[in-house]
Amino acid sequence: MRYIVGIDVGGTNVVVGVVAEDGSEAVGVVSEPTLPEQGPDAVVERIVKLARASMAKAKGREIAGVGIGSPGPLDTKSGVVLLTPNLGWTNMPLRDRIAQALDLPATLDNDANCAIFGEWWRGAARGVDHVVGLTIGTGIGGGIILGGKIYHGASDVAGELGHMTINANGRRCKCGNDGCLEAYASGPAIAARAVEGIEAGAETALPQYVRGDLSKLTAQVIYEAANDGDPYALEVVRETAVLLGAGVANIVNIFNPQVVVICGGVTLAGDKLFVPLVREVERRAFKPAVDVCRILPGSLPGTAGVYGAAAVFIQRTWGRV
Repeated sequence: MRYIVGIDVGGTNVVVGVVAEDGSEAVGVVSEPTLPEQGPDAVVERIVKLARASMAKAKGREIAGVGIGSPGPLDTKSGVVLLTPNLGWTNMPLRDRIAQALDLPATLDNDANCAIFGEWWRGAARGVDHVVGLTIGTGIGGGIILGGKIYHGASDVAGELGHMTINANGRRCKCGNDGCLEAYASGPAIAARAVEGIEAGAETALPQYVRGDLSKLTAQVIYEAANDGDPYALEVVRETAVLLGAGVANIVNIFNPQVVVICGGVTLAGDKLFVPLVREVERRAFKPAVDVCRILPGSLPGTAGVYGAAAVFIQRTWGRV
């Protein structure tokens, strides 16, 4: 059995694991903060260090290559990350730098593509042909799987679903546009909206969760407070569900998928998010499309991108998954 090093580079954390070519296991999973403020060279060094640590934990297994998932846009053929709003990279030859450091062949794809491909291969979306997914974390990414293959579009930019406009004159996004879904429903955006409400006088116990330091308020803290029954936290989660529901309804109408899978920390909100989200999609999308579509949380928390990055290498190198 051959194994692939799967590398998931996120805006907040880098996760690395060694994945069996049949997807039966991921071993030696390790993670560290990305710390993009230290610069691209430091991040690459950290990725390489983690990959070596993961391979050391997978001792005795035959390592055939490396699959890398990175925020984009990027060029999958040249292995270059063209631009990353959340990491600050421009024209970074990430694939070749990691391949040379590890002395292994490597592939590169968008991190969200990889996460959704992983969920299609071994997770919540197994067994269907048409899958679209969102990854919600530091930003919002997306992936489109058609007939068991990632759809890249004409220039590798397909799937940037977090940058669909849901409010033409809305909040400024890090990409430079106004009103992107990411500007409303990414982890930092959810926290920012909550802080704005608190500063405007909303009655809530949220400040107590962060000892009065609102700069430490995160989406995860808001989900925790919502699950504890805080009315304002519940309001923020419901508003997030409506915003996400508008985006997912667009996806359902455009792609008519069998599954929309939603990955990332947002799944911690559970039914308090998913029930109103599904209701909003049902309200907005065409009924024949809604009737065949399941909206599911990802089932590979923390490792979907690792599985998917490995699967990209397997498909491109050996022509199958």
